[in-house]
Amino acid sequence: MHSFGYRANALLTFAVTILALMCAMASVSDNFNSPSPTSKVQVLNINWFQKQPNGNDEVSMTLNISADLQSLFTWNTKQVFVFLAAEYETPKNALNQISLWDGIIPSKEHAKFWIHTSNKYRFIDQGSNLRGKEFNLTLHWHVMPKTGKMFADKIVMSGYRLPQEYR
Repeated sequence: MHSFGYRANALLTFAVTILALMCAMASVSDNFNSPSPTSKVQVLNINWFQKQPNGNDEVSMTLNISADLQSLFTWNTKQVFVFLAAEYETPKNALNQISLWDGIIPSKEHAKFWIHTSNKYRFIDQGSNLRGKEFNLTLHWHVMPKTGKMFADKIVMSGYRLPQEYR
């Protein structure tokens, strides 16, 4: 009849085919999830706002970041990478993005959080364009699934302004 090798090959091929089909179904099932995350960011204090010796503006600020990202988690979510960025326009660039804070959320239990922090990364503009500048704070996230493609989205929060004078 059939040899042991032939039967093992047929069984392995069948198992891999079923596994690939299940992975494809898992990826497709995430398309039916419609997350509704929420976020709020408060700028509590501008710690300092100065011009560096090379002419660049630099800002340090204290922030309250609260977010509920639990709706991003499904059975196929491995983790979520989240970061807060300051976004503004200058005469040279239509969009400047500066990452102020980031984190990795490993599970749904950690996806609802409140953080009181200073900006983790330096808020520097190449030039002296930040005095009196309006900017948005945008919370970006990247959902990293167990199988399938990554999903990214954001919440834009507007209405922030830097001081007119250096401190």
